[in-house]
Amino acid sequence: MATYLYRLGKLSFRRRRLVVAIWLALIAAAGVGAATLSGPTADTFSIPGTEAQQAQDLLAQRFPQAGAGGAQARVVFAAPDGQKLTDPAHRAEVARTVAALRGLDGVTTVTDPLTGSINQAGTVAYAQVTYRVQAVALTEQDRDALRAAMDAGRGGGLTVEAGGDALQPQMEQGAGEVIGFAVAAVVLTITFGSLVAAGLPLITALLGVAAAMSGIRIASGFVDLSSNTPTLALMLGIAVSIDYALFIVSRYRHEVAQGRTGAEAAGRAVGTAGSAVTFAGLTVLIALAALAVVDIPVLTQMGLAAAGAVATAVVIALTLLPALLGFAGSRLAGSRHRGGRSAHRRGSRDPEAGDRPTMGRRWATLVTRRPVLTLIAATLGLLTIALPALDLRLGLPGDNMAAPDTTQRKAYDLITDGFGPGFNGPLMVVVDAAHSADPAAAATTAAQTVRDLPGVLAVSPPSMNPAGDTAVLQVIPASAPDSPETTDLVHAIRDRSAAVQARTGADLAVTGTTAVNIDISAKLGAALVPYLAVIVVLALLLLTVLFRSILVPLKAIGGFLLSVAATFGAVVAVFQWGWLADLVGVDQTGPVVSLMPVILIGIVFGLAMDYEVFLVSRMREEHVHGAAPTQAVVNGFGHGARVVTAAAIIMISVFAGFVLSPESMIKSIGFALAVAILFDAFVVRMTIVPAIMTLVGRRAWALPAWLNRILPHVDVEGDRLTPEPVAPTTEPELVGAGR
Repeated sequence: MATYLYRLGKLSFRRRRLVVAIWLALIAAAGVGAATLSGPTADTFSIPGTEAQQAQDLLAQRFPQAGAGGAQARVVFAAPDGQKLTDPAHRAEVARTVAALRGLDGVTTVTDPLTGSINQAGTVAYAQVTYRVQAVALTEQDRDALRAAMDAGRGGGLTVEAGGDALQPQMEQGAGEVIGFAVAAVVLTITFGSLVAAGLPLITALLGVAAAMSGIRIASGFVDLSSNTPTLALMLGIAVSIDYALFIVSRYRHEVAQGRTGAEAAGRAVGTAGSAVTFAGLTVLIALAALAVVDIPVLTQMGLAAAGAVATAVVIALTLLPALLGFAGSRLAGSRHRGGRSAHRRGSRDPEAGDRPTMGRRWATLVTRRPVLTLIAATLGLLTIALPALDLRLGLPGDNMAAPDTTQRKAYDLITDGFGPGFNGPLMVVVDAAHSADPAAAATTAAQTVRDLPGVLAVSPPSMNPAGDTAVLQVIPASAPDSPETTDLVHAIRDRSAAVQARTGADLAVTGTTAVNIDISAKLGAALVPYLAVIVVLALLLLTVLFRSILVPLKAIGGFLLSVAATFGAVVAVFQWGWLADLVGVDQTGPVVSLMPVILIGIVFGLAMDYEVFLVSRMREEHVHGAAPTQAVVNGFGHGARVVTAAAIIMISVFAGFVLSPESMIKSIGFALAVAILFDAFVVRMTIVPAIMTLVGRRAWALPAWLNRILPHVDVEGDRLTPEPVAPTTEPELVGAGR
């Protein structure tokens, strides 16, 4: 592989005008295609194979007026102290507000809060607003209209607040990416000491993301894609594009510092660092494509779209980047080290500084002197942090997790105080009586069966559809929506379905927002082990080919699992237990967002393997070129430490910026990703890895003879590349190459 990539890098450098022209034409064509071929994104969210989804599909067919799956808003009214909502003046204000709500675009039903949805004291009532579309399809104008309708009641002195997914704003893109680019620019400039060298990774990242986003928009014209599909592709596309370009540019500058011509340096950078980039990209592709194992269409689409963005980043790093290196020419050295044409006669300063006592080299020397102590301390530290993960509970954020000053949280608290916590998460029980001899009697029997269960506060009378073959019951639990008791109640109702079916011929199914959240959390939790198994097995095979070793891939996977466990522990401690909650800005503790573990594993696995490949490939290169085991670790670490440190700092800064978000889900995911990169890059890859590599010595590169014969030889260290003599006095390919 190194030979082919060497030739590709050299060709791209020499034919830089043609390569850049081709890429610009492709990106322009993709942009035109995105503008003309793109179609509307789908605003549906489905979870195939779950009972809640099956019940929603049944209601959509037989009982569309029930609004199953449509956005919901619960508008809560509270009378002033000492007064009641049934007072004539307040009754008129409530009626005026309900009329305004019924007039909103897209609203199918609005219940009367004063007939059946008012507490015994007459002080709190609520109206249930149902839309014909899902929450993701609502616009900001729709939410503004809902808020304006609520103001009609506030004018009369009533407290009017609202909760539900209809008021949940959609995740916006832009701020985090801008912060990421700003941090990346600063870190890259410090790392390279050159604005030009720092700019190349940013340019390739922008072009790569533009191409990937255009490709996703084109795809939306031919297949149904969720509006959330580009989110992960945008975030990861930026991350890996910068990482891959950073690694190749650093290696290019190292080769130039050794006295090689520009074309030769580009070829060797792509042949060696490019091989590592290719395999690092493949590990990320595995992690993202494996999201299909979870069998949630939105996650599958996000994973495949992000995989496309990563593949684009790899191809750009291997072709467009060496062409841009040719245009940059001598300006890559930085003003402190360029010194005009004479600087190239002497050779530029080696940016990797592997032969000088840099901070990275000193750290590697310290670790290799005390490998056992370092390994024990780092491992015990991560295991200690991981302990809270044993109490991990998954769920989806509700209004109870909103900030105290939001209308959603105020509405939640009003319902809890006026009725009880279970009213914030009613269950919808669907009675499929199509095969029952007496559907009405079957619905009544089902209602009584559910009413007799422990933990049920109330059950509404059955509501039959016009065809008379399907009924809907509203069940009010005695417990909060995110409590384990409510989850147990959902399972208990489902367990009674067989008994009801035997007696009446009707089937029971539970749906509604609370049941959907429970099913999503259960499905994602069950998918964690298969998902991990898929990416671990495939990554082991890939890393075995890359490093021609058994121990190194096992160490890489073990370190990843250790960092993920520590991350889960930190997330549970902060967001579930409330440790350091004030520091992070957590207003309300609760279950960990159920989507977070799968997303975390996929992203962190990809970036962790990036860092592993970047560091260990240089250690292997030193080993293959004759360095003693410990010296190979120190030299390889010295070459790659600054690149990995820069990449990790960029990623940590980007993810940490999302901790400032007021949304609990975004805050928790941002915190988890920032902590995971911190643990994996600095504790696992830069501490545990050199300690283990020192302890195992030459055995790290041992490979059974039979396996050595059948494995393809990747030659990531560039051992098969034809040696080139030191560059002559003048270097026309490099000096003035940017002109």
